[in-house]
Amino acid sequence: MTHLIFLLLVIAVSTAISKALKSRSPQPAAVAPARIDYDAAAYGLVPRDRLDPRRSGPPRAPHHRKESQAIADAAWSGNWKPAAAYVGAAGQDWDERWSRLSLLDSVAGEDDGWLKAWRAADPGNCDAATLEANRMVHAAWAIRGTKYAHEVPEEDMNAFRAMLPAAIEAAKRAALLDPANPAPWVVMVTTARGAQYEPEQFEELWHGLTERAPHHYEAHWQGMQYWCAKWFGSDEQMMAFAERAMDAAPAGSPLPGIYLHALSELEKRKTHAPVLASDDGKARLRRVAEALAQVRPDDERMPVLRHRLAHYAIGAELYDVALEQFRAIGPWCGSTPWTDADDPVAAFDLARGTAVQRSGAQPLAPELRPKAAQKQVL
Repeated sequence: MTHLIFLLLVIAVSTAISKALKSRSPQPAAVAPARIDYDAAAYGLVPRDRLDPRRSGPPRAPHHRKESQAIADAAWSGNWKPAAAYVGAAGQDWDERWSRLSLLDSVAGEDDGWLKAWRAADPGNCDAATLEANRMVHAAWAIRGTKYAHEVPEEDMNAFRAMLPAAIEAAKRAALLDPANPAPWVVMVTTARGAQYEPEQFEELWHGLTERAPHHYEAHWQGMQYWCAKWFGSDEQMMAFAERAMDAAPAGSPLPGIYLHALSELEKRKTHAPVLASDDGKARLRRVAEALAQVRPDDERMPVLRHRLAHYAIGAELYDVALEQFRAIGPWCGSTPWTDADDPVAAFDLARGTAVQRSGAQPLAPELRPKAAQKQVL
């Protein structure tokens, strides 16, 4: 518990420092955000005074938080067996298994002594070997940082590139320990960008991964990154990749949401408007909405995807689609694109008001409107 509290304090202090530094730099004169007056509850939306910009969606259920904390505490005390059992319990639900590995990766990022002990005690375990390989990738990126390549000091870039081949080799060794497990392949696909893999090399890795898990969400996010214009592809290649993923996704999978992440990459380059204006783009957004309606509501990827879908639906003038997403999102507005604004609540509420005003929606019957405010738990 002490480690977790320390992490939360570090995050809070870092955020405060970042805000303080931002406040010291010259800022343009504040402009009052536009606002649309409407009765949010009458349209199935949470009233503005209940909007919460602290997170993108509801917190995990208490029993899940307790389970995660217990695993972390056991690991930090030197007992790796609960972590091993936790991952193993996911079976061949490869998305869930990766989600659990990601939690353990965060735990190891604070203190990896337990992971080293696990590797020593059970060298044939694929999960432990995959975590070790993934930690190597994180170590390399920590040296490189998040700047553009031309902004990274040459010695840091050289160290970064020298570390990645070893990470890929570690992932390949992990793959031999459980040939059916796609997790080591996700690590390899993730590493391919920084390792400067040519498209032919990447395709070989991609084939190996999709043989094992053709609809793996994290793998597709990483694949989309490889094919975007800032790495080894183009806008067209990235969108084609996202569209193939969307078209092949099984019912109940959040994988069509990759299309929304691809639109976000276009938006960073300011090339998304033609897609949103096209008939195909509008049709695909409607299909994404239909697909997400079949995903488990408690899927942790859903809040971010709903925020993105609402944003792009407004851009595509699909106001009815946006309104449905806002209803499903509820009070949570701590997600992009709203957090890119100085006032996320105002930005979020303006978007909701726009969806109400332009969708032609009629007020709901009183019994269908949001109930009285309930206590929100972080």
